[in-house]
Amino acid sequence: MSTRTTSGSLAGIKVIDFGHYIAGPGAAMMLADQGADVIKITRPHGAVSLDGADAVLNRGKRKIALDLKSPEGVAAALDLIATADVVIENFRPGVMDRLGLGEKALSEINPRLIYLSLPGFSAGDKQFADIPAWEGVVAASMGQFTDMGLNRVLMGIEASYSPLTLASAYASVIGALSVTLALRARLKTGRGDFIEVPLAAALMEGLVYNSLGIENLPTRYKSLRELEIERRRQNDLPMNLRYQDLQAFLDPFYRSYTCKDGRPFYVVSEAHATHSIRALQVLGLWEEMQAAGVPVADPYLSASEWAEGVNCTLKAYPIAEPWAGYLSRKMAERFLTKDSFEWETLFGDAGAPAAAHRTTHEWLHSEHAQASGLVRVVHDPILGDMLQPCPVAWLESEEGRFSINAMQEQTSAEADVSRSGAAAPSADASSSSTPWLAGITVLDMTNVIAGPTIAGTLTRFGARVIKLDAAQPTFDPWNTVACGLYANLGKESLLVDVKTPEGKAILQQLIRSVDIITINATGQQLDALGLTQTQLEAINPRVILCHLDAFGGPSVGPRSNYPGYDDLVQASTGVMERFGGSMDTVEEHAHFGTIDVLAGFCGAFATAMALLQREKTGKGDIARTSLAAAGQWLQSRFMYDYDRRPPFNEARGREVKGEGAWYRCYRAADGWFFLAGPNLVVNNLMASPLLAAAADIDKEKLEPWLETLFATKPVTFWKACFREFDVAIQPLESLANIRQKSIGSASQDHTVSFHKDSEHPSGRDIVYIAARAVRPQRAELVALAAAEKYGKSTGKILGELGYSPAQIEGLLHKGVVSETWSKQYLPD
Repeated sequence: MSTRTTSGSLAGIKVIDFGHYIAGPGAAMMLADQGADVIKITRPHGAVSLDGADAVLNRGKRKIALDLKSPEGVAAALDLIATADVVIENFRPGVMDRLGLGEKALSEINPRLIYLSLPGFSAGDKQFADIPAWEGVVAASMGQFTDMGLNRVLMGIEASYSPLTLASAYASVIGALSVTLALRARLKTGRGDFIEVPLAAALMEGLVYNSLGIENLPTRYKSLRELEIERRRQNDLPMNLRYQDLQAFLDPFYRSYTCKDGRPFYVVSEAHATHSIRALQVLGLWEEMQAAGVPVADPYLSASEWAEGVNCTLKAYPIAEPWAGYLSRKMAERFLTKDSFEWETLFGDAGAPAAAHRTTHEWLHSEHAQASGLVRVVHDPILGDMLQPCPVAWLESEEGRFSINAMQEQTSAEADVSRSGAAAPSADASSSSTPWLAGITVLDMTNVIAGPTIAGTLTRFGARVIKLDAAQPTFDPWNTVACGLYANLGKESLLVDVKTPEGKAILQQLIRSVDIITINATGQQLDALGLTQTQLEAINPRVILCHLDAFGGPSVGPRSNYPGYDDLVQASTGVMERFGGSMDTVEEHAHFGTIDVLAGFCGAFATAMALLQREKTGKGDIARTSLAAAGQWLQSRFMYDYDRRPPFNEARGREVKGEGAWYRCYRAADGWFFLAGPNLVVNNLMASPLLAAAADIDKEKLEPWLETLFATKPVTFWKACFREFDVAIQPLESLANIRQKSIGSASQDHTVSFHKDSEHPSGRDIVYIAARAVRPQRAELVALAAAEKYGKSTGKILGELGYSPAQIEGLLHKGVVSETWSKQYLPD
């Protein structure tokens, strides 16, 4: 039996884990990875788990079997909780209350307790709170299985299933983040808190860019696939494209190509000032394309200001016809001249984002995954040596600390009930309602989605965020302005060229004045900017740097300094192979920003750990995460390997509807629904006259038989039939419908609500999800102002730093700083 972890930012914190499936155990695992002592409550006489995912989720924990239906079991649980710091559960609302372990009862015996509840839907949601909130049910209710990407719309596929547990992935990280911030607040107040993180709300925040509404979005921002969908709908044409047909509608710098070795290779080298040019240079096509007159217009000008005949630019997504087809054909020819992994090295070394497609098994055994520490060997007492993913976040000061242990068996009598040190509740703590991060200032030097999500998450907890960007933009308006509509809520925008001597001086003054810096960059880029740990300590020894990159891990691997995006991590780690169904039909996962947003939450969690550590040491740190670490967690159900592991045969492909007859999408007479029936009730279901015949049907024929049966009646009929068996029948919603129904809804009575800003500084109506995935009982959340136009606060912030109006005017004249990138908020 391995020894308990005694170091880490959460060392000395005791967590009682009542969680099941993924969200609850996952949040507790993240705390255990950071040194917390996590005690997992299991059922007595339960079967020994041979599930690799269960081994990952419960690593680093001690296990105690308690019968919570007996007075003795509840009493033992209460004894543990009386001296604990954190309780985590993800039962349906009301379950813990009925056991005598609800938040009110526990806070009376332990007012310092931080109680994290991760229900499927909010306890106050009268429509959804009582339904069985299986992962698939949450996904169905929030549009995940209906809005499955542009490809599937064009193919006419109305309902698809994905085995990625998005809701649990987002909620678990948000939950771990919230607990860490509450622990830091408790150091000052001595009081605990009750925090609800509904899975459905977390999922909708993860899908924010798929539900974002922008009034009258200009045509220049619409891809070839979006334009084809509009054309077909306007002309009442069928959506009947085949996978092969779709290739003609893919952007040349945002698609897969077949290489000499037959392996597909994914290129995402667009929307950036130089990435597409670098890609063409690697392919030996740049001079030829220049001679052909490929457009390189300024994307921050209105399209009407471009030269006559120019309808797109290499510096912005998407590329329009005829250039899209021409470039794609030329690039396809060149990719056939070399093997995929050779191209991967050439593109990576040149700083052009691209990656070879891999399966999850190939990723786990790849040189980079193991050398970088993204994947490491963990010994499990039952399964033996396993390849498991690294923690989703870590601190560089603890780089050598990680020694992940398997879950340890013990009896309740062996539980260590020593109390971790903390202040007693202050006399007026009960009335305290300040935001967790009041008084904290963040310098946000990130771009696109994942990076800005880090500081964007911290704003809701009271942090002041100064968004620092280059005086001249590097990324196109879609990635900065359109994505920034949500990611930059509540931030102040400052534009500075930090590569000039005057700009470096401004940056150093900012570093002296802030608590946190967030940046997404490679390690080489940090060196060039002067943001190494040694350099930061010399300027401000208390500052925390949250460093996010694409392929970074706790150690250095061959791809650590390669640039990358969400989609490239999908390609590298097996998401696209699984979603498409094979290496011959790879397809990006349906939801824009799937990994990006999760990585942003992971970065916020890393930052919270560093803040908590700073309260103890007085020193700053480098908080770390990466897109790859987040992408691994998104696949927690199958991101592991060991000898005699069952095949990687999870549900895959565009036609799959679920994971068996009793957990999948079906079409009723009036629309699609998701059925989630636990094995415990299947035999009871057979007692229903409508389903009695199912008992005699071969397993292979059961799903087609049920498909025929369910198509005969409407969804409401089946909901009524299955209600008594505690089986969920959830109609498949769409994101557009949820957004329309939820605008302005009361947050306390709804799991999800949307905000419509009709006075947005862009001059357009903007609709976005309300940030309500975190619902603390005592801490205050902050209402955020609209994302301001880039550069709006340049003069104001420089004035705060001591620059006079004349000095600011001089810096503007020299181009060191700027007050705008474009005439319009969003160039048309």
